[in-house]
Amino acid sequence: MVQSAQLWLLLALALVGVVVAGWAFVHALLMHSGSFPAAGKRTKTFWLLITGLAAVLAFLGIPPPLGVGGNLLFSLAGLIGGGIYLADVRPAVHRAGGRKGPRRPRPPRGFDEGPPSWRGW
Repeated sequence: MVQSAQLWLLLALALVGVVVAGWAFVHALLMHSGSFPAAGKRTKTFWLLITGLAAVLAFLGIPPPLGVGGNLLFSLAGLIGGGIYLADVRPAVHRAGGRKGPRRPRPPRGFDEGPPSWRGW
């Protein structure tokens, strides 16, 4: 009974680590490379390596019912690597420049589209 609860807890932690590290890796992949130095952070390549390694370690930490690993240290390393990126780097990169690709032009400040009822008149 206790072993089963421990296994489920380890499995949940490992899956959260995979999701967090995977999200961090995909986010770093989609960001423009110039946004990282503009935000005062390391390069995009550095963060892709860190988050990619975190995702692989988190995946290797999944216990035997779903994975082959089960090492708690791997799950924690993946969770920490992805968590640091999401908590520190992601907000700074968004403020500095954001995503790749074409951007929609924004209307001038104070300009609202739609009928007056949409503008709160």
